[in-house]
Amino acid sequence: MTSKEKALAICEILSEKKGENIVYIDVADKSALCDYFVIAGGRSSTAVRSLCENLEEKMQKDFGLQPSRKDGGREGRWNVLDYGDVIVHVFNDEMRDFYRLERLWEDGKNLTAYKD
Repeated sequence: MTSKEKALAICEILSEKKGENIVYIDVADKSALCDYFVIAGGRSSTAVRSLCENLEEKMQKDFGLQPSRKDGGREGRWNVLDYGDVIVHVFNDEMRDFYRLERLWEDGKNLTAYKD
C-alpha cells in the first residue's frame, strides 16, 4: 500500500463515520516526518473520539495497521494518529479553527479536499 493509498483509505473511513471537511495534504517535499497529513473535523469531543476509535478499528481489521503513536484521546479536542507515512489529525470545530493546519502546510497545489 502506497502512502497515497493509505491516506485515501483513511479519508474514506473518516467519511463513512461522518468526519467533516476532510482534506489530505502531500507534505513529502516539505517534511521528513511523513508523506501525507489527513485532517478531519468532528462537531464535538465525543465525535472526535468516535472517529478515531473507528479509524483505528477499521485500519487494523482491513489492513492490519495500527498507529505507532497516538495522542489526545481523553479530551477529544484534537487527536493525532501516526500511521508512519500518514499522520491523521482529527479536531473538534474550535481547535481546527484555532490551529488551521491546512494553512500552515498547503502551498496551493498539495492540498486536496476529500470527496467520497
